[in-house]
Amino acid sequence: MFHCTERLLLRPAWPEDWQAIHSGIADEGVVRNLARAPWPYKPDDARDFIEQPIAPFYPRFLITRARDAALVGCIGIDAHAGEVELGYWIARQHWGQGYATEAGRGVLEIAGILGHSRLVASHFLDNPASGRVLAKLGFLPTGMVVKRFSCGRGEEALAAEYAIDLAAREAVIQHAA
Repeated sequence: MFHCTERLLLRPAWPEDWQAIHSGIADEGVVRNLARAPWPYKPDDARDFIEQPIAPFYPRFLITRARDAALVGCIGIDAHAGEVELGYWIARQHWGQGYATEAGRGVLEIAGILGHSRLVASHFLDNPASGRVLAKLGFLPTGMVVKRFSCGRGEEALAAEYAIDLAAREAVIQHAA
C-alpha cells in the first residue's frame, strides 16, 4: 500500500531499505521515545523489522520525502491491547518540520478507509513534542497516564494516552467543506 501527501510518500519497507532505517533510528534520542524498538538498535534489528509480516488492516509505512525519496521515519497502525494504535518515529535530522503530523494525517485517512473507527496513541511524558503532534491530528487526551514499558529505555516510563474517533473527525471535516 502506498499513500501520497503534499510532501511525502508513505510506502512499504523493502529489503534494501534496512541501512536507511538503521541510520534514521539508531539514535538513542529517537529510540528512547518508542515502546518496541530496542537500544542499542543494531543492523539486524532493521533487517528483522523489514521482514516482519504486515497484516492488511494494520499497515506500516516508511515516511519518505516525495522530492528526493529520503527516509524521514516510519509510521503505522497496529493492534495493541484490543485497540488500534498509531505509532511513529522521525529521524532526528527531520524533527520540527511537520513530517510526523503530515504522515499522521495520511495514516488516519488510510485507517478510515480500512474501516477503523477509533485509534489510540500515547507518548512518554518526557516527549511532549509527540503529544503536540497527536493534538494536531485531532487525538484527545483520555486523562490516563500509565506506566508503559520502553524497550529502548529498558524500563517502564509514564505515558499519556490519547484517542481519536475517526467517524466524528470525518463528520467535522465534511461539515467544514
